[in-house]
Amino acid sequence: MAITETRALPAQFIEDLGTDYAKQLKAATAVPLDTTKFAPSVADQTALQQQATALTGAGIGSYQPFVTAAQQAATTAGTGLGLAQTGLGVAGQELTGAGTALGTAGTTTAGAQPFIGAAGTGLTQAGTTLGGVSPFISAAGTGLGTAAGLTGTGAGTGTGSIASYMSPYQQQVIDTSLAEFDRQAAARQQAISDQAVALGGFGGGREGVMQAEYQTQSDRNRAALQAQLQAQGFTQAQAARQADLQNQMMLSQGQLGLGAATSGLAQQQAQLGLNQLGLGQAQLGLGQAQASQAGQQAGMAGQRAALAQQQAGLGQAQLGLGQYQQGLGGALQSFQGTDIARAGQVGAANQAQAQAVLGAQREAARLAAYEPLERLGIYGSGVTGLMGGYPAQYQFTSQPDPSPLATALGVGTTLSGIYGNISGAFTRPFTGQ
Repeated sequence: MAITETRALPAQFIEDLGTDYAKQLKAATAVPLDTTKFAPSVADQTALQQQATALTGAGIGSYQPFVTAAQQAATTAGTGLGLAQTGLGVAGQELTGAGTALGTAGTTTAGAQPFIGAAGTGLTQAGTTLGGVSPFISAAGTGLGTAAGLTGTGAGTGTGSIASYMSPYQQQVIDTSLAEFDRQAAARQQAISDQAVALGGFGGGREGVMQAEYQTQSDRNRAALQAQLQAQGFTQAQAARQADLQNQMMLSQGQLGLGAATSGLAQQQAQLGLNQLGLGQAQLGLGQAQASQAGQQAGMAGQRAALAQQQAGLGQAQLGLGQYQQGLGGALQSFQGTDIARAGQVGAANQAQAQAVLGAQREAARLAAYEPLERLGIYGSGVTGLMGGYPAQYQFTSQPDPSPLATALGVGTTLSGIYGNISGAFTRPFTGQ
């Protein structure tokens, strides 16, 4: 320190105060200031901020299962819709085939009408032709009515009957023939007896059986012979009667032949009509069968179309499910984002509050650390004020080197002035460097 000016000293009590202040100042500046008590600090993350961070990590990709499920549902829906489209295509083809079959059935049914019309015409012609048969039949009946009677056993009796043509000797012929038959039968029975006697079986059971069998057969033969003789007589009478009625019968037969020919023509016409009708009915049956087949095809097409619609509905439902699942994934992510944002906001607010508390605590620590120096400064200012109020007897001005602490605190000039004044007041006058 260089003394540049000699001055008068202040009053004694001021000198004492300056000495005390100087001691205190020296002691205060000798100890380094502990700045660790008010060093800057950062508040830790709050529990909500940590939870938000955890939720963010856990939420990454949490929507993926829903997206995967949605993709699977969309794939299934695509398959169902593809099957439905295929089914509808096949149903359309079947409906087209059914329409073609119905058209063919209509054509076939229409083709039956000409046959049915021709059948009606043929049957009408047959009826007309049959109407022409009656005159011929009437004429034949008239011709036959003029005959003595019908041929055969039903001719009756009287003039022109078969009985009138019988031979008057027929019964004699029959009687003679039967008498000869009886004679021969008796001879045969005697031969059977003679044979039995020769064999020693006369009167036995075997002879009786042989006699009974021969008698039975003989009776049958006798009846047959009688019937044969009567038939021969009847045949001869019938032939004679037939010769007499030949002309009349030929005329009647001619009339009947004409009627039969006419009737045959009518039958041919009727048969032709029936054939035409059969063709028409067959054509109609074919048309009905084709129509039935077309109906079956249409029914199958309807069933296939219904199945395709069900598949399409299932595909749409699967697609809707996929969209719903995708929406769930998006909603989950959105809700998670909302929770994370809210937790982050509240956590940030809590951290800011904690940071503010730390700042307040730092400022309080800083003020507490600087409080002695500030108090010492106030003390020095008071001493300086007293020095100004009480004139000094001797004064001197000195220029001390400011301390680093005083310079750092911005009070070096003030302390230097105070220190100089006090030092000058405590120093006796002298000269030198």
